[in-house]
Amino acid sequence: MSEPAGAGHPSPRAFLKVAGASLAQHQLGLVLALDCQRVICMARGTAPEIIALQHAAEDAGLQFAIVTSPRQLAGLVTATDEVIVVSEGLFVEAANAVPLLEGRRPVVLVQPVEGALAAGYERIDINRASAGIMRIPGQLVERLHELPGDCDIASALTRIALQSGAEMREVPATARTGADWSMVRTESEAFALENDWLRARFADGPTSPGRAAARFSVVHFGSSLLHAGNASNALSAGVLGMLVIAAGLGWFGVAWGGFLFVALAWVLAEASRRLRSAERHALGQLPPAIPRADVLVWLIDTALGILILANTPRFPGQLMLSWLSVPAILLMLLALVPRVVRGLAASWLGDRMVLAFVLAVAAAAGQLLPAVQVVSMALIVSGLLFHVRLRN
Repeated sequence: MSEPAGAGHPSPRAFLKVAGASLAQHQLGLVLALDCQRVICMARGTAPEIIALQHAAEDAGLQFAIVTSPRQLAGLVTATDEVIVVSEGLFVEAANAVPLLEGRRPVVLVQPVEGALAAGYERIDINRASAGIMRIPGQLVERLHELPGDCDIASALTRIALQSGAEMREVPATARTGADWSMVRTESEAFALENDWLRARFADGPTSPGRAAARFSVVHFGSSLLHAGNASNALSAGVLGMLVIAAGLGWFGVAWGGFLFVALAWVLAEASRRLRSAERHALGQLPPAIPRADVLVWLIDTALGILILANTPRFPGQLMLSWLSVPAILLMLLALVPRVVRGLAASWLGDRMVLAFVLAVAAAAGQLLPAVQVVSMALIVSGLLFHVRLRN
């Protein structure tokens, strides 16, 4: 993990960043998905990045060791151990790799040699190249004692595994295409992979104007935000700032302007949801029970309700419940409809940017309360219609 990324690049190859996390951190996520109990890091020595990786592994409940020679590695592995070997610089989605490593037999993952050598993989025979991962019994690691101290450990273990009869299992072409299985050697390759990975990760699924805007922002600017660090935190802070401005505009009677800032806040919240998903995925973290983006959406809905009330006069003698009922019904419907409707319809009905723009136009025209009532009825009708279709 200490080999340089390329000429003139001071950072080791293993610590090139993809989606805000180093390749080593992505590999740690793979290790967690494989239910490993111990991580052995092959490096020339310690470095701040390796120490940070050690802390991350130990925080996840894994043992961590650093070795600088083949003999050290052989001394740490017993014959009863099962060893997963991941090549330096490999970026792979755990969902693609884990099924291929299942079974009892030792296995070396391979791929056709055409194009693999140019991509940085090692040739195995005339037709095959390594795919960068293998699972071998610990007893094979003991044979490193017989090799020179300066040998390439991963390459040597590959040869030892194949000589001992390990199965060569080809990685399907569908798993090797795109950004899900790549060997990264330089910073430019890491940058290109990051852009492809973000596009592939957020390109599918039902969309709506607000979600499309959030996806566009993440795909085109997410890379810079992730490299800057704390990308999702920065966007979450931006959401809170937008809501404060919206509240201030509502206080001064400019409700339509407040709704516009709420629309922008919701786009930022959706972008932060996607960036936080990318950050968690890179580190192998499971999503929390209540994602932060959901909390931000609750705050956005609350801001919508407050702006509606700020632009709704309360008549003398009018009950508080009557005054609160119109925005309260709208907010409850916004929470209820996504549980009933799925797909593209749910995406449009839950798009707070579209809703906030509609309310901004209505507020500017002095017709906010009728617009809220019409939107509420539209949500009810849509829920009934699409729910019936789903059941049929």
